[in-house]
Amino acid sequence: MLIAKEITKSFESLEILKGINLEINEGEIVSIVGSSGAGKTTLLQILGTLDTPDAGMISLDGVDPFSLNARQLSSFRNQKIGFIFQFHQLLPEFSALENIILPALIQGRPMKDAKMEAMELLEMLDLTSRATHRPNELSGGEQQRIAVARSLINKPKVILADEPSGNLDSVNSKELHQLFFDLRDQFKQTFIIVTHNNELANMTDRKLQMADGMIIE
Repeated sequence: MLIAKEITKSFESLEILKGINLEINEGEIVSIVGSSGAGKTTLLQILGTLDTPDAGMISLDGVDPFSLNARQLSSFRNQKIGFIFQFHQLLPEFSALENIILPALIQGRPMKDAKMEAMELLEMLDLTSRATHRPNELSGGEQQRIAVARSLINKPKVILADEPSGNLDSVNSKELHQLFFDLRDQFKQTFIIVTHNNELANMTDRKLQMADGMIIE
């Protein structure tokens, strides 16, 4: 479903990725672990088309995203990829519901349909009572679940998560980790998770270890 071949990336004279080869199957939950500076986040950004490799090829759902023009790539990313970040990246001036529906509105879907689907996600995440609350009125765990709902609204093929539980306490971390598996079972989505959390990494279907810009196991 997602294939990367010989991906390299450098910043000036510093080699960050040194020929990454990777294949992720549909419906798989894969963790990427390694020390800081190993290249994990850079790889995730390239897989998510937020950055471009210096060399190599990526295929996502049968499409090479880097062969697309800027408008096509933006549309492809919006439809095919969901993102979950460590610090949620929710817009503070918008309610939980409004944050969730933004990707759907960007896709051009009707407001009524987007809100209906967002409320279904909120119900699934036990957050319907928080729909009108702004991020500063939500706990850290609630904010991260809102971010998860936002990543799901367009039913993407793959969800990329960068240290999703890095800013949560142990209770909220465990709940978030289990949520990923519940969502995979329900929606059949693929998850690629960069994490320093060994408990989460050991739960995943596969754990990939990165060091010095390469996948070593």
